[in-house]
Amino acid sequence: MCYCMFASKAVWEKFTPQKKFDRQMYHYGNFSQDFLWGVSSSAYQIEGGWNAEGKGPSVWDTFTQKPGSEIPEDVNGNVACDSYNRLDEDLYMLQALKVKSYRFSLSWSRVFPNGRRESMNQKGVDYYNRLINGLLARKITPMVTIYHWDLPQALQDIGGWQNVEMVDIFNDYCDFCFATFGDRVKFWMTMNDPQGLAWQGYGTGQIPPNIKEPGTAPYQVAHNLIKAHATAYHTYDDKYRASQRGMVSIALKADWVEPKDINVPRDLVAADRAMQFHVGWFAHPIFKNGDYPEALKAQVLVKSELQGLSQSRLPSFTEEEKNLIKGTADMFCVNHYTTRLVTHITGLLSPHSYQNDWDFTEEQDSGSPATAIKNQRAVSWGLRRLLNWIMEEYGDPEIYITDNGGATTAKTSWDDIDRVFFYKTYINEALKAYELDGVLLKGYTATSLMDSFEWLNGYTVGYGFYHVDFTDPNRPRTPKLSAHFYFQLMKDNGFPITEDEKIEMMKTIIRERSLAAGLTKSRYHKKTKEKLLLSALLDILFF
Repeated sequence: MCYCMFASKAVWEKFTPQKKFDRQMYHYGNFSQDFLWGVSSSAYQIEGGWNAEGKGPSVWDTFTQKPGSEIPEDVNGNVACDSYNRLDEDLYMLQALKVKSYRFSLSWSRVFPNGRRESMNQKGVDYYNRLINGLLARKITPMVTIYHWDLPQALQDIGGWQNVEMVDIFNDYCDFCFATFGDRVKFWMTMNDPQGLAWQGYGTGQIPPNIKEPGTAPYQVAHNLIKAHATAYHTYDDKYRASQRGMVSIALKADWVEPKDINVPRDLVAADRAMQFHVGWFAHPIFKNGDYPEALKAQVLVKSELQGLSQSRLPSFTEEEKNLIKGTADMFCVNHYTTRLVTHITGLLSPHSYQNDWDFTEEQDSGSPATAIKNQRAVSWGLRRLLNWIMEEYGDPEIYITDNGGATTAKTSWDDIDRVFFYKTYINEALKAYELDGVLLKGYTATSLMDSFEWLNGYTVGYGFYHVDFTDPNRPRTPKLSAHFYFQLMKDNGFPITEDEKIEMMKTIIRERSLAAGLTKSRYHKKTKEKLLLSALLDILFF
């Protein structure tokens, strides 16, 4: 096995021998006292007010307002949860949940309607100032995503992220945000899920700006996104860090993959390659050496040569750019939802495509519970493995889970027991990674505060702790069962063992050790019983 597979190999060797019973074993324990519990949202999904008080159109406004968008019932985010007009209600919900943090995004076209500083909209700035101040007044930490997919339409009109000018334009927008909000915001993410934007926005064209150039545009866009992130990071470093003392990172989507057959070497290599194509594409330059992973570079180069091209479709960074990009994150922010199984294939050479470059296929773990989102099964054990992989692959960084949640159908207004199970199992796997494996996990952000506009799924599914009635102009919000569960979980700071559970564990330990010692009831005399009881008590006390 080559050195580049070290992290993946280490994780598979550690966890593959686990039996299903061991994998599903519940773990009792607590997170650190300063663990940052929170909930998330994003601007286009909840704010509404799409053209209110000077806001300019974004690419999502343009896309959803055209008939035939393929979003169920042709709905859009024009009103959504109406958070732009119901800020006090949002703050009330957050206070009722007693979260420590709230992750939200800034609408770029609400702050700069045409995407540039000269169009600055004071009403939009005032809205975010009220939100930030309201959070701090309630002792809630703002976690701010500067850009969450909703590019101002005016910037798409000049080519969007295919235009290298976007690097400087984005930097100026970030500079304004740092200068305006940075005295109170100490946790920044420059952008959310750039991999999804690059592939779905510019490759398949499923989401705005709906460009379908799968062989070149995703790589070109990713190249510019990485440079834009790094430039903004250095702006914070150079101008604001000394006085504001905040942290800056980027929120990367990272689902876990497993080789479908651990005994097939090609599947092992394919699964590692999948992690590099999905996560390493952005994480390797930022967290390692300023450049793309070797597996990604080699794969695209070979495919490009076989296609008769004179050079790789994957752009190259200059040495100066590598130095600019390397180390431009203060923590690892990860969005995680599911785990898939990977098998090696030989992908097509035509058409040219990022996906055809993979040479692997992915399938769901059919033995895990389905959610309301297609291809997003609840595979909780994958989270622990992913966190271990990040620790091994990227040098043991501090990690914040910045998005994690399970969707239910929109009809689920209160009894979302499936989501309770999702959170209980996923967060328990995160606890195992923290307590048993030594992962530096610092926070967990649940998706999401309330049901909202769920991108291509419209309002047919919900991730919220609060149900929102989108048929009512007042958008009433009602807490679900999962809100009560998450409230108690945060209050307990994990999964502390109860007295009843201690007694049951003690009985189980005594029974198992009696069987192991070959003791029957007739041989189970008083002194032996006392010794086993003492042994079990000590195990429980030091559990």
